[in-house]
Amino acid sequence: MYPADLKYTKEHEWIRIEGDTGTVGITDFAQQQLGDVVYVELPAVGATVTAGDVFGTIESVKAVSELFAPLSGQITEVNAALKDRPEQVNRTPHDAWMVRIRLGDSADVSGLLDQAAYEALVRK
Repeated sequence: MYPADLKYTKEHEWIRIEGDTGTVGITDFAQQQLGDVVYVELPAVGATVTAGDVFGTIESVKAVSELFAPLSGQITEVNAALKDRPEQVNRTPHDAWMVRIRLGDSADVSGLLDQAAYEALVRK
């Protein structure tokens, strides 16, 4: 259910690391908890984010939730399509990315969960 090529946070974000770039979104578990997503607020390209800090918000019919950066770096791209079609997050959560981050040289992935650890977390 959760792709093996992703790393996960305890706050239910995922990151796909390719070279020095991380592509970030929210997990299927997170979108199920939120319900129908109606708005996504993302940072500007060029913004710097720190692992564990808020980088945006996601609003559903149930609540507004904060989005947390899995790793530190600089925002290189935002998924502008989510502005007009935020429901993509519900339809394909592991493909509906939100931001791309140029990771710092010392990107520390040790605090992230692999597929098995994340699946164990959401089964609790």
